[in-house]
Amino acid sequence: MAKGLYHQIRQAWKKPDKKTLRERMIKWRKSGVFTKVDKPLRLDRARALGYKAKKGFVIIRVRIKRGGHKRPRPNKGRRSKRLHTRKTLKMNYKWIAEQRAERKYKNLVVLNSYQIGKDGMHYFYEVIMVDSNKPEIKKDKKMNWITKPGNKKRAMRGLTSAGKKSRGLRK
Repeated sequence: MAKGLYHQIRQAWKKPDKKTLRERMIKWRKSGVFTKVDKPLRLDRARALGYKAKKGFVIIRVRIKRGGHKRPRPNKGRRSKRLHTRKTLKMNYKWIAEQRAERKYKNLVVLNSYQIGKDGMHYFYEVIMVDSNKPEIKKDKKMNWITKPGNKKRAMRGLTSAGKKSRGLRK
């Protein structure tokens, strides 16, 4: 039986062409931290997470620094009880990317996100954002739930998939 387009895209992303991905990441490193993208790079993943090619849906590519988040130890002026530093980062990088995108684009609401690459310095994510004021979104029966006032700032409150996973609400 012949497999569909989305299946083929999913299989291609399991073993991506290293040369083209490397060239892309070189361009992404030189661009800004937030880049508005016309179309999602991983169409299968974006569609699975709720993206539709209509007005109101925006894709933002976010670049996040990798590495430890341990703070430097204070060298003076504190009692020994206060000299401890945080050992591990409690939030995953995906959630951080969603929060930063929501902070940058205040009129948009984060729907979901997915990883598109990583190198020695950065993680790269595409964040699917929705403009809840667009009439196309308000009329869409499957997406108009995001226009309700209780769904503002979802990423900040940990209501996206990455936020729930990081908070231990998804098994």
